Amino acid sequence: MDKLELIKRNTQEIVEEKELVELLKKKKKPHVYLGTAITGRPHIGYFIWVLKLADFLRAGFKVTLLLADLHGALDNTPWDLLEKRYVYYKNVIPLMFKSIGVDIKNFNIVKGSDFQLKKEYILDVLKISTFATINDCKRSASEVVKFGDNPKLSGLIYPIMQSVDEVYLDADIQYGGVDQRKILMFARENLPKIGYKPRVEVMTPMIPGLEGGKMSSSIESSKIDLLDDEKTVIEKIKKAYCEVGVIEDNGVLAFLKYVVLVIKNDKKEKFIIKRDKKYGGDLEFKNYEEIEEKFLKKELHPLDLKLALAFEINRLLEPIRKKNVELNKLAKTAYV
Repeated sequence: MDKLELIKRNTQEIVEEKELVELLKKKKKPHVYLGTAITGRPHIGYFIWVLKLADFLRAGFKVTLLLADLHGALDNTPWDLLEKRYVYYKNVIPLMFKSIGVDIKNFNIVKGSDFQLKKEYILDVLKISTFATINDCKRSASEVVKFGDNPKLSGLIYPIMQSVDEVYLDADIQYGGVDQRKILMFARENLPKIGYKPRVEVMTPMIPGLEGGKMSSSIESSKIDLLDDEKTVIEKIKKAYCEVGVIEDNGVLAFLKYVVLVIKNDKKEKFIIKRDKKYGGDLEFKNYEEIEEKFLKKELHPLDLKLALAFEINRLLEPIRKKNVELNKLAKTAYV
């Protein structure tokens, strides 16, 4: 798979693809970053962007993960918990890369407040604030920031800072989920107004949670925490929404498509569903399309699919569970 194909794999939108092609021609080692606000506890949905960052690493990119502590505060994380949540994220995220077996020598983690409090950065934030309207900021952050009925000023600062991050991280590409789209377009529109070039924006789809709808850190039943034990994983997956023959809002199928089968395909392994011989015996699949086809034909029972997925998730979480004692201790202080 060539560099462009790796970057495009499982993406929903790239703005603009022609700029990406030009970047790959001109620059030997481009720089991509993803920013995540240190708000809720990381869950298995984070494997979507871990896998995409792994694609960038394989494509020869320098990859930065921005642990955005100040953005966490702007999105209502208590100030006294910021450092503790930063430490938790910094310890758990590298283990996710380890669990998928990717080389992270060109991967680094940056703490937002290490550069976002510098005079030049603040000046650029203030410059954009003189161009962007309240409506611009609220609209761009609406799918990311929890505004509520009485929005705080902090939520309006959020997209301005995310735009300026591209400059101060010296990134060629910002990558995020498609829920970030309005902020990424806000950056492309506003950075040129203060003398900076727009960056390439790469987006991957959001996958449904276990109940359908968005997988969210704030909705416990919608996700599997990275520290859930084997039994909890199995029980949560068993309860997941997975109606026979229905693909829409099916978090079980979505996680298979965007995480499990990507890993299997890269390792040239088959996805196996264990079944009793009286029900036809084991099933083997080479790709996600084969699973979906069989599921649509109602030839694949949801419980069989769920149990096979739970097995794969538990395998994926093994490297993280080896650090469970240490991580649980950190989590208890970060998420009181």
